[in-house]
Amino acid sequence: MQSRPRHGQRGWWILVQNKLAHAAERKAFSVVLDKAIDAVRGDHPEEAIEKFLDMGQKMLSGTAPDMAKSLREAFYPGSKWENMVIDMARRIDPNILHTALLNGAYEAAFRGLRETTISAQKNQCNVPWIIIFDPTSACNMHCVGCWAADYSKSLNLTYDEMDSLVKQANDLGCHWFFMTGGEPMVRWKDIVKLAEKHNDSLFSLYTNGTLINQQVCDDCKRLGNVLFSVSLEGSKEANDGRRGEGDYDKVMAAFDLMKANGIPFGVSTAYTRANVEAVTSDEYYDMLIEKGALWAWYFHYMPVGEGANADLMPTLEQRQYMIKRIRDVRAYDGGKPIMVMDFQNDGEFVGGCIAGGRVYCHVNARGDVEPCVFIHYSNANFKESGNWLECLKQPIFQTYRKHYPWNDNLLEPCPMLENSGLLTQIVDESGAKCTEYVTPESAADLCARTKPYAKEWAPKAEELWLGMYPDGKKHYEDAMSQEKISVKAKVIAEADAQNEAVVD
Repeated sequence: MQSRPRHGQRGWWILVQNKLAHAAERKAFSVVLDKAIDAVRGDHPEEAIEKFLDMGQKMLSGTAPDMAKSLREAFYPGSKWENMVIDMARRIDPNILHTALLNGAYEAAFRGLRETTISAQKNQCNVPWIIIFDPTSACNMHCVGCWAADYSKSLNLTYDEMDSLVKQANDLGCHWFFMTGGEPMVRWKDIVKLAEKHNDSLFSLYTNGTLINQQVCDDCKRLGNVLFSVSLEGSKEANDGRRGEGDYDKVMAAFDLMKANGIPFGVSTAYTRANVEAVTSDEYYDMLIEKGALWAWYFHYMPVGEGANADLMPTLEQRQYMIKRIRDVRAYDGGKPIMVMDFQNDGEFVGGCIAGGRVYCHVNARGDVEPCVFIHYSNANFKESGNWLECLKQPIFQTYRKHYPWNDNLLEPCPMLENSGLLTQIVDESGAKCTEYVTPESAADLCARTKPYAKEWAPKAEELWLGMYPDGKKHYEDAMSQEKISVKAKVIAEADAQNEAVVD
């Protein structure tokens, strides 16, 4: 008979049980996933997709039931999304497809959402579901509008620091990591090593694409848990005007190589007053789809850094256009078979601002832990502390938590861009220091550049918001999406207690 642990060993014993239960659950999901993928590649893919949807609805019922319902509405028989999934299953490298889905759907979406929620309640701080970090500040380009364009080129997170960050974040439930820079591919050998060790996490790289070659593709097929979002700004003329002559052709070559190797990829685009229409045209999307891109992430130009040109921000009319255009492109009917998201205008679907650790945060190459890639203020440095939870409890993150939500209008999500003066208040209240590498500036000076934009956008944002929600508040189709962290954590804990695996 197995002896029971003494009282002093109980914490250790519970940890062992949890790890064993996690491993068993992951293995079971992996088996089901393989069967589902094989079925999608078979003669009756629509039946397999229906099983996927059933699985997703069950997995997300405690954390994001509204998302599960939306997926079912989108993937009706014969829909563009169903056809897109079938195509993906048949042309993406098998190991990447399996590993990316396992780590993204199971570890990040299912367990990750649950565990970060519980960790947030337990520690009384925001615990991000996604972490963006910069392996290096070095980059071979100097692009207009990039938040890292003026960074020093000599700063790096060591491999050990990245390893520690990922490990500690895993312990709190985070299994999805994005890398920026600089150009993260400069550190490709260390990224491979990191992805090998943490093979239950997903690593997504924002890259200029110029360093993607056959060896990189071979590494990705072996690893299975590394994805790419390649920077692109529209036509050859527009792209090379911002990124340098010849960049467009290099990006197209990278697209062709990744498609030929079954590597899933998408694009990342900063839209400005100069390129809004070009990067959302039918011709642009048709080119991306033909090249094999699966998604397109859009980022509203932010005038960050001393000397940043506020005139590059989209006009009032262009922002309205973006709201409608992106929603039309990804509509359940019509549009284009590519997943598009505008991180500024899609606040409605993620509860507003996701920064400050609420959903994500940013660690720069110097180790500063920032609320957002565009908000360069911090009280904590991971290089110095080495304690991730301690960094999450820093004053500026707690101040974000205290003041959130800023308002009920989720078309005004940012404390810097649309809520004039709020970022200054948060920085002053928390005592956070500017983390700009080259030319530090106060939050007041930064917000002074966005104040005219905020004033102009406010009445139009109110008009658009009230047109969608006459009482001024976002309404979800499920109660859980509106609940506080404490309530979600309680529901999850009760469900876990009922379904807890028994380990002999």
